[in-house]
Parts: sequence; structure tokens; C-alpha cells
Amino acid sequence: MYKNNKIAVIIAAAGSGKRMGSGIPKQYLTIEGMPIIVKTVGAFLKNDWIDVVLVVAGKEYMNRCREELNRFGMESVQVLEGGLQRQDSVHRGLCGLPEAMDYVLIHDGARPYVSQKTIGDIIETVIEKEAVVAAVPVKDTVIRGSACGQQGDLEYLDRSGIFSVQTPQAFKMNLIMKAFQAAFQENFYGTDDGMLVERIGHPVHLIPGDYANIKITTKEDLPMENRIGSGYDVHRLTENRKLILGGIEIPFEKGLFGHSDADVLVHAMMDSLLGAAGLGDIGKHFPDDEKEYKDISSMILLKKVGEKLRAAGFRIGNVDATLICQRPRISPYIEEMKKNVARALETEECRINIKATTTEGLGFTGREEGIAAEAVCMLYQ
Repeated sequence: MYKNNKIAVIIAAAGSGKRMGSGIPKQYLTIEGMPIIVKTVGAFLKNDWIDVVLVVAGKEYMNRCREELNRFGMESVQVLEGGLQRQDSVHRGLCGLPEAMDYVLIHDGARPYVSQKTIGDIIETVIEKEAVVAAVPVKDTVIRGSACGQQGDLEYLDRSGIFSVQTPQAFKMNLIMKAFQAAFQENFYGTDDGMLVERIGHPVHLIPGDYANIKITTKEDLPMENRIGSGYDVHRLTENRKLILGGIEIPFEKGLFGHSDADVLVHAMMDSLLGAAGLGDIGKHFPDDEKEYKDISSMILLKKVGEKLRAAGFRIGNVDATLICQRPRISPYIEEMKKNVARALETEECRINIKATTTEGLGFTGREEGIAAEAVCMLYQ
């Protein structure tokens, strides 16, 4: 049925995603090991009946969008610059498609969980009906009233005939172009593409969507992914060095040898955090043969690690670290260490735990030849 029809997909991904509050558009946040936009595009590339996939991206993120798609082997996907509003962006996508296209699917870049069944049902239906959208019945009680937190008359609506509209939506190519042309001529902006088609008098057919096909809009929509990391570090004790642990200079006759300030506790923490996020280790990010890191405070490096975690979409659940040394006595400094670490990572002190133990005189730590540290952490994305 499909072989004589040319079918395209436009992925609308030019939004800024301000409601997410992530600092970058939500479509570039990582879920399941890949950016949301890549996961979304990948769902359509799997379908054998789709001939063209085109992404409409924000001007400032055009290069990043191409880079992310190329990184995952999606070089065939065209990327165009979007407009001021979603409707403008989709129209640019429509105008950028090859002229031979018969049907087009329009999908939100932040709906990465669209199923192959939904895509297949949409394609099958649009060839018969010319205009189709996926939708799911509203589950919650629906009220019409004033803004939340304000008093006013409430009207309880009959939810039996109310649906939440999803994407993809699909249309015959000449029909959707006609609908967009009419909307722009009348300076009308709709909330979705089906609305524009309805305005010109053409019926839009509803098919069952999928409750899992959510649009990621706020942080609550993101899947909660927990990551566990572990870190271990050791530095030898030597003369004529300050002993820095947890960002504190501790009075002692020896200090730890290293390229930086050799804060073994913070190094173990950094390795656990980077490992949990899949970002390598401290040697990768802060090589010990680069002059800029000579004698640098490890608290500065820990702050940089925190920035890398946040950029990758991770937040700290907790960090638990253990110092292993015979001397000096660590307990008087632990609370201040926790404050330092929490401040550098921009997290709450209650998420940081530091403790110390001896090896009862055994091994290199027991002989006071060095100090070791272990750390484990939990991150969530």
C-alpha cells in the first residue's frame, strides 16, 4: 500500500525548552545514553516506509544538532533552521522537503518514546483519511476555572469526550500546505497542526495514541535514571608538602605528593562522580602533565566536575567517602570537609558523608607511607 507513496517526517526541535530550566534546550538532554533528539529521530529511521527525515532546529543549536545526529550515524537527516514559533518552524520544514513527497508526519522533537505501532498506524490511516492525529483519552477530572490559587467559579467538564492530542500528526502534503497558507494569510497561530487543517474545513481523523508517548516538557517528565560510581585514590606521604584533605590544610609533619595539591579524598570523590556519569576519570579531564594543574586546589577541580555533571543532566543523590590513614586524626575536620565538598558541588551537605579509618598499623597506610581514600556515589538524571 505504501510503496507508491513518498512519506516524509518533520521533527520540530527549535524550541528553547525554558520550562525545563536545564540551561540548554530539553531536546539535547541525555536519556538512555543519547540526546533526546537523537532518540526521537531514531524511532522514525527504523520505519521502512519513511523516505525523508528532516529536523528543524533553533539557530543557535544548528551545529550541535548536526553533530549529535552524526555522532550516532544519522548523517542522512537534514537539519534546517527554525522560526520564532513552532508553526513557523514546521512551515520552514514543509517548504524544505523534496517536492515529490505525498504525505508528511509532523512530530515533536521532545517525544522520544513514540512507538513503531503508533508510527505505523499513523501512516496507514493518513493514506486513507488524508489528515490524522494520535490522541489519548484524558484520565483526570477536568475543570474550567480561573488560574490555580485564585478563587472563582469552577465548571466540571465531562471528560468522556476530551482527548489529549499527541504527535505524530500526519497529512497529505498538498492539504497541510494549504492549511498553513490559510493560517498565515489570516495571521492565525494554532497550538498544533491538526487545528490548522480543521480550520479550512477538512476533517481530522483521531487514532488511539499511547500514554507512554509523553512530551518531555518539565524535569518531572524525565525518566529517573540512577547511576552508581566508585572511586579510589592513594598518594604517598612526603616531607616538605602541605597535607590537604577535603580542601583543609591539616597540621602534620608530612604532606601528600602529587601534581596538584594531592587531596586524595577529593580525588576519590571526583573519580566516583565521573565514573557514575560515564565521563571517564580525573586523568582524562585534568592530566597530571599539564602545567595549568600544577599545585592547583582539588576543590577547584571538584567544582569543575560538578559543572560537567550538571551539563550532562546529572544531579547528586549522595557521596560517601572513606579516608584510610593511621595518622593524623581526621574526625575534628570532617564537618568542615563536608561543607567544602557540598559547596564545590553546589549540593546540600546532607548528601555528603565523610569518615575515616585506620588499618591497625597494617599495610602502607598503617606504616604511614601514604594515605588512601575510597568513595561511592549515587547520581540521578
